[in-house]
Amino acid sequence: MKILLIEDSLRLQHSLKEGLSHEGFAVDITGNGLEGLEFIEVYEYDVIILDLMLPGMDGLSLLKKIRQDGNRSQVLILSAKDQIQDRVRGLDLGADDYLIKPFAFEELLARLRTLIRRKFDQKSPRLNIGPLTLNLSSLRVTREGKQILLSPKEFALLEYLSVRQGSVISREKLIEHLYGGDRDVGSNVIDVMVCHVRKKIELPGEKLIKTVRGYGYLVE
Repeated sequence: MKILLIEDSLRLQHSLKEGLSHEGFAVDITGNGLEGLEFIEVYEYDVIILDLMLPGMDGLSLLKKIRQDGNRSQVLILSAKDQIQDRVRGLDLGADDYLIKPFAFEELLARLRTLIRRKFDQKSPRLNIGPLTLNLSSLRVTREGKQILLSPKEFALLEYLSVRQGSVISREKLIEHLYGGDRDVGSNVIDVMVCHVRKKIELPGEKLIKTVRGYGYLVE
């Protein structure tokens, strides 16, 4: 899944980029509110992690602007402002969640997963794809109770296709949501990854991930 982190602390930028990338997220980063708005106007994000005290444009003004423009990305405010009125104002302006600094990285991950499930109307963290069960909280894939080991990027690929069941997803869209700002990734990287995932999740004769020639991939 693709995340935009708008945070002016270089230390926090580095630690969250490293941690979220390790978990399979594609992460774009900026420390400026106006630059964050430019990112949002160009790219599609599943979740925007938004600090409030930002140069260029403060977080609440940015939040108000993107909601007025109809942007429906999930927004998680990440702020040291811990007063009730601060949280209420952020949520009233359209934030989907509010996490106070300092925080535990594990809690941030749990909240991100919840927001992603909410975006795709997944009430349960468990998603069934044919004989497979994807647990979107524990990042586990099982088949008849037996775990299938996937790398974080392989899980992210299967998750992205699965929450969009019935939709054909282009290679370009998969690159954008799996690798974020790395625009040098070639489409063959996606093809190779799909091949590896198929070998792990499919039995002979199965087609859980279908190829749509000339466009991309589909999970029905």
